Order: sequence, then structure tokens, then C-alpha cells
Amino acid sequence: MRNSSISTQTALIRPLDRAFFCRDPRRVARELLGKVLVRQDPARLTARIVELEAYLGEKDPAAHAAAGNTARTSVLFGPPGHAYVYFIYGNHYCLNVSCEPEGQAGCVLFRALEPLSGIDEMARAREIEIRGPQDVPKLTSGPGRLCEAFGITRARDNGCDLTSPASNLWIGEDEYRAPSIRVTPRIGITKAADKPLRYFLEGNLFVSGRKIPPK
Repeated sequence: MRNSSISTQTALIRPLDRAFFCRDPRRVARELLGKVLVRQDPARLTARIVELEAYLGEKDPAAHAAAGNTARTSVLFGPPGHAYVYFIYGNHYCLNVSCEPEGQAGCVLFRALEPLSGIDEMARAREIEIRGPQDVPKLTSGPGRLCEAFGITRARDNGCDLTSPASNLWIGEDEYRAPSIRVTPRIGITKAADKPLRYFLEGNLFVSGRKIPPK
């Protein structure tokens, strides 16, 4: 049963239910494109999901779950629809959502978002100046950037229920329908680097990997 609708200034956003995530990460990733990530507090932030990568659990050598169920990866083996946040390269966080039934690991990594509301708050969080539309992709194009813009950290968000509007961070849908979707190999990995598990909205200016001026 789907949760009740939540009204915002940008759209009528309905939280996704847990069954949406209780599936193969490849299917979740494809259908998650175009959905909306919502941060409730201290400011209302919303952004459309435009780029993702699927990680297939213990049999995927590029996945954290390949190491088994550890203190670090336990969220991946728990119920679907929960945030798995990790720190990488000593300088930024990455957000994932757990997939598959409980006990079976799998996840989807968020690589890029298109801001819908709260752009000024995101710019303050990123400590950058938005001088025009050309600067907006700097906010949320890339996994580290989007986490900084949304204030996502492991201490604050790891394990939170992304299917519940009672959470400070959750995922919903509106009336948007995703246009053409492209699938390519994942980015920035050395293991299983040839697998076509990166999904993005073709032509979207917020997809990572473009020549965006550095901060």
C-alpha cells in the first residue's frame, strides 16, 4: 500500500513504497530515474534523480557487499529502501539505497541530481556562488557534490528509511515521466568495469562526467 501524498511547492510528491526497492538493483535503477530525493530539514530541498549506478551484491566484485555482511555494510543486507552512506577518498560521502529482499545485498548509487527547490540552501552548503544557470550543475552533478548539497553524511543518514516521509531524507515520485534512458559501464571503478550498470537521462545537463568548471 502506497503512503499518503505529500504536498510541496514544486509538485505533489508521493513517497515510494518499500516494494519498489525489493527488486534487482538494475530494475530499481532504471525505474528510479526521474524520481525525487527530498531533504526535510533544516530547509526543504528537492531534486530529480538523473544518474545512478547499480551494484549487484556479494557476487559483484565492485560492490561493497562483496566483502560480506560487516559492520560497515550491514545496511545492504537489511530491509530494502534504506540509505547506505559511505566516506570515500578521505573527502566526500556517497549515497546509496538498499535493494533486494532482506538478507540479500544489492544497492543503487546516486550519481547526479537536478535541483528543483532549495537551490540557495544547496549553494550555501557547497560554499559556491550561483551566478547563472550554467553554475547550477556544480551543486549536484557527481556523488560527492550531491551529498554535500543535501548535507548527507554517514553519521546523520546511514540506515535511514528512504520510503518514509517521517524520515529527514526520503524518495518520492510526482507526475514526471523519464525521457530516453542511456546505459553505460560504471565510472571510477577497476573491478567489473565493463558491466553496463550506469543509468542516466540522456541529454540531461546535470549528469556527471561533463566538463563542469571546478569549484
